[in-house]
Amino acid sequence: MQTITRFAPSPTGLLHLGHAYSASLAWHAARESGGQFLLRMEDIDLTRCRPEFEEAVYEDLAWLGLDWDPPVRRQSDHFDDYTALLEKLSDRDLIYPCFCTRKEIAAEVNRSNSAPHGPEGPVYPGTCRDMTESERQERFARGDGYALRLNMVKALARVVVSKLQFQEVGKGYIQCNPAPFGDIVLARKEISTSYHLAVTFDDAIQGVNHVIRGQDLFASTHIHRLLQALLDLPTPSYYHHGLISDAKGRRLSKRDKDATIKSLREYGYQPEEVRKMIDYG
Repeated sequence: MQTITRFAPSPTGLLHLGHAYSASLAWHAARESGGQFLLRMEDIDLTRCRPEFEEAVYEDLAWLGLDWDPPVRRQSDHFDDYTALLEKLSDRDLIYPCFCTRKEIAAEVNRSNSAPHGPEGPVYPGTCRDMTESERQERFARGDGYALRLNMVKALARVVVSKLQFQEVGKGYIQCNPAPFGDIVLARKEISTSYHLAVTFDDAIQGVNHVIRGQDLFASTHIHRLLQALLDLPTPSYYHHGLISDAKGRRLSKRDKDATIKSLREYGYQPEEVRKMIDYG
């Protein structure tokens, strides 16, 4: 089977060495097997994503010698696709609107001495889960902000939990446990998707069968596997690689300007020197 991988940055800043490492791993996996290396812009955050950062992605990858198979998919061009997924989940009574603000949720969690913590922090306490339909319509009519949350209990009741597994390269099959995440957000009033929903659908629609990404996203795969089961989407294999750190052992971020590919290029580094920094010659 042809290997299809992808590199999916968010154009909210410049690429750094960690991005270069992830892109290089995916590129080599595709090219060495005669497969495809796809490029996707995860640009659903319309307030932070900028065209100049997208252009910088193209420039940096080309400078590193990493080519990609067109077309480039931009998530911002496909909000209708994600809305259709939400409607499918809504028809099955698996999502509900939550009108709590982040401040209200934090206050509720602080009031509870036994509030559980999941992989993404404190678990939503379910304040709006059992709101009546009339109450919801009243809030909608007032124009209140809201998030659309997955009802985790109902979702897990619709799947065979023992079959929620994914293959992690080098480790075999991993049994998923999405329950600790609680009722995750799948969309908001102002944007019809979340990272979890968009990435799960996009990997499927693009035919990606081998996802290569950082270890920081390993826990999220439990949620993605659940969404794949609920939406009848295929499950790729995964490889969650280690993260590139700075001299102090801190994970690189887009704030680390000295480690950006652009800054290294401006300092006079050559592509082969940068590739050696990430152990890809």
